[in-house]
Amino acid sequence: MTARAAVRFAAVVLIWGTTWIVIKDQLAAVPPAWSVAYRFAAGGLALLLWCRVSGQPLRLPSEAVGFLALFALFQFVLNFNFLYRAELYVPSGIPAVAFALLMVPNAILARLFLDRPVSRSFVWGAALGVLGIGLLFLALWQTAPNRSGTALGLALTGAAVVSASVANVMQASPRAARAPALPALAWAMLMGAAMNALFAGLTAGPPAWDPRATYFGGVLFLGVVASALAFGLYFDLIRTLGPAEAAWTGVPIPILAMAISTAVEGYRWSLPAVLGAVLALAGLVTALGRPAARRQA
Repeated sequence: MTARAAVRFAAVVLIWGTTWIVIKDQLAAVPPAWSVAYRFAAGGLALLLWCRVSGQPLRLPSEAVGFLALFALFQFVLNFNFLYRAELYVPSGIPAVAFALLMVPNAILARLFLDRPVSRSFVWGAALGVLGIGLLFLALWQTAPNRSGTALGLALTGAAVVSASVANVMQASPRAARAPALPALAWAMLMGAAMNALFAGLTAGPPAWDPRATYFGGVLFLGVVASALAFGLYFDLIRTLGPAEAAWTGVPIPILAMAISTAVEGYRWSLPAVLGAVLALAGLVTALGRPAARRQA
């Protein structure tokens, strides 16, 4: 990994490791779809402003519009609507741990559609990680006061992971490389904001807003920092390293997110939860291990 990639990797981990608890606060009074729409409107406008200041072309090739609209649907609409709703039912650290396994569907889809190889260590590590996530979810299930709500939260988390994975692999495709990266991301965010606003209007009614300063600050943080900045860095990692490799960020993120959830939300660790988290992270480290020949190469 180059120094540039390492800096981007660290920045993504620090930013996304803190977003989960901020998302939780966004759900206090505003329907999730409206919060998602505000987030990506802020992120898309921030990116467009940066592209204008840095002299990057804002006009996209006409053939890229349909591709970006489909990408926006999976990345900025389905993914985040599933995720925000999941946090209504489960502690914020749980989706963070589940997203640590994003590299698994990323690798599978990249193998199917981009012909990227999958190593044996990746398969074994992924299996260990899935077992760990299962134990973590089991611990949550055993202590859940509302098991039907918990089951719904876990199902929504799984749907969010799959949606994000489809978008990740789309970003690694040759078609994605035909459009300038940051302007394309900016327009995709704005498309996603428009789709979310339409969905919110149809399902939740007129626009809603929370007057608290923390809500406004959360929209700015999630839109400008966690979306415009972090997605720009993350998709750069996808294009330079590959979708499965870029998902390495999922290893340290849940450690930070679960620590915050423990301190802020009072999440209590049981023995199965501790064992599950350890197995999940150990499996991910195993999955990321490269054979000696590849390391030397």
